[in-house]
Amino acid sequence: MCISGMYELAPVRLSKRSAYVAFDDATVEELSPLRHLDRLRAPVVVAYGTCETPEFQRQNREFAAAVAAAGKPVRLLVGEHYNHFELPETLGNPYGLLGRAALELMGLTA
Repeated sequence: MCISGMYELAPVRLSKRSAYVAFDDATVEELSPLRHLDRLRAPVVVAYGTCETPEFQRQNREFAAAVAAAGKPVRLLVGEHYNHFELPETLGNPYGLLGRAALELMGLTA
């Protein structure tokens, strides 16, 4: 389950964050999940909230699309009115957006 993540780190390297996050080419390559889709061996859920920054929303949509294009099973969930910090809280509730998705991944729902 991928929640509100950054899946391609090249934009981080080009942003103001580069002043304190010193990514070189090797780090971007190694730590960008988008560049390692061949390693996926299980179904993936990608989730983000509508109150997140446009960059977080874009990264999640594009990662889910890339996983699908690679022929891997993926489900994209959009948490209406959730931000980057609130969305993970739904994981602890079996009726919450992420809690239900996690149970489904484990085959624990009817």
